[in-house]
Amino acid sequence: MAHIWVRAEQRGFEQRVGLTPLGAAKLLATGHKITVENSNSRAIKLEGYSDVGCSIEPENAWMDAPSDAIIFGLKELNEDGPDLRHRHIMFGHAYKGQADGPELLNRFKRGGGTLYDLEYLTEPNGRRVAAFGYWAGFAGAAVGVMARVAQLETTSLGEVGVYSSKDVLLDELAASLRSIGAKETGKLTAIIIGAKGRVGTGATDLFNAIGIQTTLWDIDETKHGGPFPEILEHSLFVNCILAGPNVPVFVPKSAIASTRKLRVIADVSCDPNSAYNPIPIYDHSTTFASPLVRVADEPNALDVMAIDNLPSMLPVESSEDYANQLLPYLLQIDEIDAGVWGRAEQTFTRHINQL
Repeated sequence: MAHIWVRAEQRGFEQRVGLTPLGAAKLLATGHKITVENSNSRAIKLEGYSDVGCSIEPENAWMDAPSDAIIFGLKELNEDGPDLRHRHIMFGHAYKGQADGPELLNRFKRGGGTLYDLEYLTEPNGRRVAAFGYWAGFAGAAVGVMARVAQLETTSLGEVGVYSSKDVLLDELAASLRSIGAKETGKLTAIIIGAKGRVGTGATDLFNAIGIQTTLWDIDETKHGGPFPEILEHSLFVNCILAGPNVPVFVPKSAIASTRKLRVIADVSCDPNSAYNPIPIYDHSTTFASPLVRVADEPNALDVMAIDNLPSMLPVESSEDYANQLLPYLLQIDEIDAGVWGRAEQTFTRHINQL
């Protein structure tokens, strides 16, 4: 049976976890060993894990974990860490030309470890077995609304917080819309591209919950390749389409100086450094601490939100949802050379061999 070691996250603002106490209990019941590191930031408390029988270790103790332990985290490791000798499950962000990707892969190559990238845990048809997309869309749409309200109130949005539940977030958004008045709220219209996917569904549910008129687009509306003047007729645009060679440009640079109602872009897919970026009007991701890039000033301001870990805004719901999706595959981890795990290892090996 496998030894799964749930490490503490090293990235700031990250409170999510990929295994809940309920999931840990199911793994323990099948004979797996579960170790969970202490973490002051994790949204799900350590006591829940210890109560079901998990072993508890200090934060970052994974570096000295037994060689057969499978280290399980979500976001990437600190860049200044050691060479990697274990098998690691995480989002590596290393296969798409990301700047830090080669060094991470070289750390694995030098240490002899293996990366099972969560983005590449897929079914034979290529569909990911688990994703945070719904909550990324939900949170991204929320920050988009916050940005537009801040514009109307002629204030800076400032730091975006982490919420204990979606209901707390929705209550705050409803209060902010009341503060700008029914007239301005009525003018707030949104368009979502990629509305049929997980991300788009989350964004749609957020707008429906707070009563914002929304236009839903997917491949049928964008397959002609543009231009898309309709986007500029909405005050808020939520992009839920991953950058790729077949994705058209949705908002070109010329849109900045054009006549438009568009004031906020929530780029949930957030791939500013890709040659295929469908919103090539900004060039870097944003953060919870500094959530917006201003690409045009008043009187017709245009702000872009491009936070790349949006589900962290709702860490409890997003953790529980993701963990429930992933658990059936963790229960198969003894067969790590086959199925979704085997395909992820093959992807890793292919990229290692290209170094």
